[in-house]
Amino acid sequence: MSILVTGARGKVGRAVIGRLHSAGLTVRAASADPAALTVPDGIEVAELALGRPEGFGAALRGVRQVFLYPEPAGIHELVKAAEAAGVEHVVLLSSSSVLGPDAENDPLAGHSLQVERALACSGLTCTFLRPDAFASNSLGWARPISRSMPIRLAYPEAHIAPIHPEDIADIAVEALTGTSLTGRSVTLTGPESLSFREQLAVLAETLGREIPVEKISRAEAERQMADYMPGPMIYSLLNLWEAADRGPAAIADTTHTLLGRPARTFRQWARENAAAFIQR
Repeated sequence: MSILVTGARGKVGRAVIGRLHSAGLTVRAASADPAALTVPDGIEVAELALGRPEGFGAALRGVRQVFLYPEPAGIHELVKAAEAAGVEHVVLLSSSSVLGPDAENDPLAGHSLQVERALACSGLTCTFLRPDAFASNSLGWARPISRSMPIRLAYPEAHIAPIHPEDIADIAVEALTGTSLTGRSVTLTGPESLSFREQLAVLAETLGREIPVEKISRAEAERQMADYMPGPMIYSLLNLWEAADRGPAAIADTTHTLLGRPARTFRQWARENAAAFIQR
């Protein structure tokens, strides 16, 4: 049995590949640009570009399970190719945003929701993993922190429960190799609710220096984010953070509840990634 891992250049995809390979399982790493992949020796690579369905058959040949990143382009053709190839199970890295109001029109949720719906209408057994905010989203602060600049936020008290990407990988591997998650949809978070200000305090303690936090207006935040993000995404994110400003984030499933092992904390992620916040 071969397991196809899409998004093989991503943090979670690479971690899933490494765990499956270490367990002695046959893994095929897929990317739109397979020549750019760096994978352990013995792992087959395949080209899979969702906008080019003519390559789906070769990528899926001999595959029984797929770890799938959510990309709606070509998803219906991919589903048909997977069914024709005899794929039995798809584990989708979706998003908790699909559970929000008006998710189909939300730029944060739309991609994942389209893929979930296409899979749900197929004859494939599917597991939907719906992580909330990644701890690694904090890397968005790396540049100003490394330059001793203040972090300017419209909603510094907004709470999230950031999940360590390695925990997502652990849960994905369990979904691919065990049966406890087969056919389920699970919302994933980290083990604790932290405001943005509290996350920055953890980073400051880890780095051994102060990180100033400056509260700004929503309009200022919109102008700041417009340098690197499209308008609809900015609007959606700010709405999300405004809602999260009202209190602690809910804790959903973690590696503790699903796998019986401690969940990695944001503090652990900060220690592991401290170098990213130091200017070189």
